[in-house]
Amino acid sequence: MRQAAPVREASGIERFAAMGTRVELHRFGPGDADALRLARRAIEAVDDALTIHRPSAATALNEALRAGGTASVDDPILFDALTAIDAAQAATEGLFDPAAQVGRAGAGWRALRFDTRAATIASDAPVALDFGGFGKGYALDRATAALRDAGVVCALLSAGESSIAVVGEHPLGGAWPFAVPHPCTADRTLIEVELVDEALSISATVGAGALALDRAASVRPGDGTAVIAPRTAVVVDRSGATAEMLSTALIVADAGQARRLQIGGRRMLFELADGALHRMAW
Repeated sequence: MRQAAPVREASGIERFAAMGTRVELHRFGPGDADALRLARRAIEAVDDALTIHRPSAATALNEALRAGGTASVDDPILFDALTAIDAAQAATEGLFDPAAQVGRAGAGWRALRFDTRAATIASDAPVALDFGGFGKGYALDRATAALRDAGVVCALLSAGESSIAVVGEHPLGGAWPFAVPHPCTADRTLIEVELVDEALSISATVGAGALALDRAASVRPGDGTAVIAPRTAVVVDRSGATAEMLSTALIVADAGQARRLQIGGRRMLFELADGALHRMAW
């Protein structure tokens, strides 16, 4: 991610590793002295609850779901995350599916029964959940809420540069301008966007991020086929979690599905064809 305009020196900066990536928090102007510490704590709490790479509430849940059983959801962060994901299923036509890549083809979220009143979740088939297409945006939402509660009116938060959130306007006034790099050509810009109290999520099947050794291929829910077309999805929304879910859904959507998606603010889907990226949907 390239920022399109210079920024004043931040009045506070926090850098650390979480959610499997590098996180940077920049605060400008007024706010409580411990504002960034509270924001970092909010992100790390999400990481501790949703990670599947070390013991967590999510790994304990997955043990039960892999056995095709019923599990209680006692962790409040995990419960809130599951509630948000469940609510997004209809709006994304099931295209966002954190269980789509685990177990047999078709055994995704629709194989689950999530009871919000009883705080339980059950599976009809062995499945497990991966919060990778949701967690960073959700963590940024909780961090921005912590910053606002601490009196911060201007901040920039980045999780791996593919997930961005801002509080308020740019320190110099107006919207925060960002240039999304072209995924295939160095020093070229795919699109420029401006944010005010919003979040940005970028998902792609091509480019440096898609080449990571631990990066799984994007898979269409239902039939389990891998998406091999070179695509980039860019979404801006008030909610980082919504932006993450929608950019993930857009990557596996066909053109008609992309236009029908019922959630999200500004959304863009690009596909490489004949050597050039074409916008498929807005």
